[in-house]
Amino acid sequence: MLDAFFSTHHCRDGITRRHMLRAGMMGLGGLSLADAMRLQAAQNEPAQVDRETSILVVWLQGGPSHLESYDVKPKAPFEIRGPFNPIRSNVAGIDLCELLPLHAKIADKFTLIRSCHHRYSCHNDGTPMMTSGYPDWDDARKEPVYPDMGTVVNRVFGTIRNGLPTAMGMGARHWSYVPTTAAGYWSNAYRPPTVDQGLPNSSLTIDSERFRSRRDILDQFDRMRRDLDVRRVMESFDDIGQQAVEVLTGNRARDAFDVSQEPQSVRDRYGAGWGQQALVGRRLIEAGVKFVTVSVPGGKVNYNWDDHAVNCDLPTAMRERMPGFDQGVTALIEDIYQRGLNEKTMIVVTGEFGRTPRMNQQKGTATGNLNWGRDHWPNAMSILVAGGGRSGGRVIGATNSLGEHPAERPLTPQDILATIYSHLGIDPSRTYLNPAGRPVALSTGTAIAEL
Repeated sequence: MLDAFFSTHHCRDGITRRHMLRAGMMGLGGLSLADAMRLQAAQNEPAQVDRETSILVVWLQGGPSHLESYDVKPKAPFEIRGPFNPIRSNVAGIDLCELLPLHAKIADKFTLIRSCHHRYSCHNDGTPMMTSGYPDWDDARKEPVYPDMGTVVNRVFGTIRNGLPTAMGMGARHWSYVPTTAAGYWSNAYRPPTVDQGLPNSSLTIDSERFRSRRDILDQFDRMRRDLDVRRVMESFDDIGQQAVEVLTGNRARDAFDVSQEPQSVRDRYGAGWGQQALVGRRLIEAGVKFVTVSVPGGKVNYNWDDHAVNCDLPTAMRERMPGFDQGVTALIEDIYQRGLNEKTMIVVTGEFGRTPRMNQQKGTATGNLNWGRDHWPNAMSILVAGGGRSGGRVIGATNSLGEHPAERPLTPQDILATIYSHLGIDPSRTYLNPAGRPVALSTGTAIAEL
């Protein structure tokens, strides 16, 4: 229900201008959607040629193990390789963890980067390093100091495009935000809206307990449009205010989130839970959103991907979560190919770092059982990239025999960001002034030539 901003009484009596302005609130220090758009317009950003390309990030908060996914080491000792075996894919020479059989069937459609690394081993510096290119963290706000890439996309291209947000985030959060959507020291005018599940409410935020019924939400969007028409509220709005209302109540946003428009076979292919968010992500991209992040939770064994032995038993957590991960990611990749989106849309699957090559055993704090786990390891991590107009079936870089560090083609988060920005048509070396007045580049890296 939309009772975050409209009580039953308000809805029954119709929506006033004051109520509609409240509906535009983004929950960020009182800044409304219309205010954000006005502020953005006042910034006089340089014109940017829109290449009609897009990015969909699948974010694995906590740091997924590269050794139990995309960089298996079957010849290493058990403490390194873990309990799982490799399986062959449909591309000679690309082996994957046995927990990813669907990935193995479509390896010709994606590229694996096995040599990304950095130096930041805490979530609160590793996450901003991967999403903004800089490790700095604001403890007071519990967010990165520098603007994340979704915020960059909003600033460069504008927060609204054709009745839809330019960038959006959904799903699991790190502290209070979906990674890639933090505004950093920039104005919250550029912060992408985020949702937890289903269709967003009027503020483009959503509480998963409050909004269980997608149909109820869609019905209320219909009622909002009818009330607006009856009250002729739109006549009292300026142009930017009308654009904000169009995002909240227009058919494009409503339709993009309505997965009931998809055949049941497609919905089933993506799977339940976060897989449906991945489907929404594809629908948003297809509708015209340039940058979407789907942040994937862990499971019942561990709520995220931070598989320390004290948190959970890593093999048990992987057995639980990987089938859904395997299903959702491969459905997304196959879907963009089948719908002809692979030339313009790039999918990036990553977290903030990898896990220690050597497993360790400790008692779990929740169960008291002796668990196997891996700790934080920024020295090596794996990233999957699909689409973007490039053929798949390739591996970029390699780690040493124990998965400890890059042995070939070392790459950094700055290179990943440069690749993403270049795909979108943004100059990675473009600079903006920080609060001290010093120009700071969006990325100091180099776009990966193979991508």
